[in-house]
Amino acid sequence: MPFDTKQAARERVWSTLEDEGLARFPFPPQGRIPNFAGAQDAAARLVDQPLLREADRVKVNPDAPQRFVRQALLEAGTRVFVPTPRLRGGFKRLDPDAIAAEDLADAAKLSQMDAHAEPVDLDELPAMDAIVAGSVAVTREGRRAGKGEGYTDLEYAILRELGHPDTPVATTVHPVQIVDGLPRDDTDVPLSLVVSPEEAIRVDETPPAPEGIDWTKLDEDRIEEMPVLAEMRQRS
Repeated sequence: MPFDTKQAARERVWSTLEDEGLARFPFPPQGRIPNFAGAQDAAARLVDQPLLREADRVKVNPDAPQRFVRQALLEAGTRVFVPTPRLRGGFKRLDPDAIAAEDLADAAKLSQMDAHAEPVDLDELPAMDAIVAGSVAVTREGRRAGKGEGYTDLEYAILRELGHPDTPVATTVHPVQIVDGLPRDDTDVPLSLVVSPEEAIRVDETPPAPEGIDWTKLDEDRIEEMPVLAEMRQRS
């Protein structure tokens, strides 16, 4: 049954992961992009898809379930770009050519990433071949609900505002995170690929992607807490 609100879908997913013992550290799953049983298998399936297998530069969210995605990409020689939590520190680059092979697993962990990552100025961000987003709930038609704070959508909009091309977005989820329906906002990033430990769902006709930042939906407090947004507004 489709959900009338994204929050209703989030609450159902979070409670199902918790009640069925499918959530993994960090706990509780509520209020975050949830880590889940099988995240490593989902990551392996994702990076074996042509979209990721052929990519040289991929932006990957910093959340726990996508740690395995970051590690697998680094091990494949792919440069990984990671937005800092809540975008307070902009973006960072993980270059596997500059990281010892035995350190790649640590570099993929948010807690140890800073020892291996380099900050990247907005003007130095290259065009991405693909983006990997974290999700709370998704549909087979490419709709997505994050944890409700809009950071993935903002990051995508920032890249578009900088002149980057429309870029395909993928995610990894547990099967219980795939729901029948979700409402959609015009600032939502559409998904081209949804991957669980059991399957890869390719979305042939994605909803339209944002073309830039919708400043009318950002208040002053939010802009001030994210220097990247303040810089983008000065440019606009």
